[in-house]
Amino acid sequence: MRPLLHPQRTLLSLSLSTLAASMTTSTSPPHTNTTNTTIPPTWPTRPYTRSHQTWPYRPTDFHRADPSPDTDFYSTPRFVTHIDNPAISLLKTYYTHTLPRTGRILDFCSSWISHFPPELESAVLTKKELEVVGMGINDAELAANRVLSTRILQDLNEQPLIPAEQVGTVHAATCVVSIDYLTSPVAVLASLRERMVKGGRVHLVVSNRCFPTKAVQRWLRVGEEEKLEMVGDYLWFAGWREVEIVTLNDGGGSGGGWFGFGRTDPLWVVRGTNTGEQIERGTGA
Repeated sequence: MRPLLHPQRTLLSLSLSTLAASMTTSTSPPHTNTTNTTIPPTWPTRPYTRSHQTWPYRPTDFHRADPSPDTDFYSTPRFVTHIDNPAISLLKTYYTHTLPRTGRILDFCSSWISHFPPELESAVLTKKELEVVGMGINDAELAANRVLSTRILQDLNEQPLIPAEQVGTVHAATCVVSIDYLTSPVAVLASLRERMVKGGRVHLVVSNRCFPTKAVQRWLRVGEEEKLEMVGDYLWFAGWREVEIVTLNDGGGSGGGWFGFGRTDPLWVVRGTNTGEQIERGTGA
């Protein structure tokens, strides 16, 4: 489940320059199962604040313009990147300082590339200390992703559960610019939390590009800040805690960008931690 390729992408909204100014600064230290010992970069990070006591969204918010099966839409492999090179570089740096180098990572809504940095690729391919499970819906794309140790073909909009037998226990999870396509995000994320070790994190990477006919309707109606809060709601109502919004790039600056001019792709991570609490999942999609 990946967004539209460069340069034919659809710009859905402008990034929020005011968002970064309102954030607190955090170095976001990695969890203890991350072996990286270098000092991480400083990214503006703010805690998600729950605004609703009950699930605030309607079923129609998760309708899509194209209701046809995703397996049909994504049947043709797309060996392209969906964020620009500066955003990819930032994401690799973020992963370097936040993802574990031992254990197991789940990359769901995966594709032919996971944007993992060389250190993590080495942990998988050379040291054999890390496994990466990839879940996606295009066999050819998953087969081309060399960092994947295990490949699972599954449409999470048809089966919104993380399969226990195939995935096992994971120490971290990633999803790159695809959370906007899930029609039952809380079910998927609650199921993922059941597979996650205590203290493990899920990292939901957000930009402002998508296939508009496959993104859920509310995603197309709201601005960037509301999108980020919406993803925070997904995590909270799925039982994740210590939910944070990290700004890797608010979309300003020069170089890179669309056709190489002006702004670069904005990039955020909305992340949550499995604290191990017994939490009754709230009603949600």
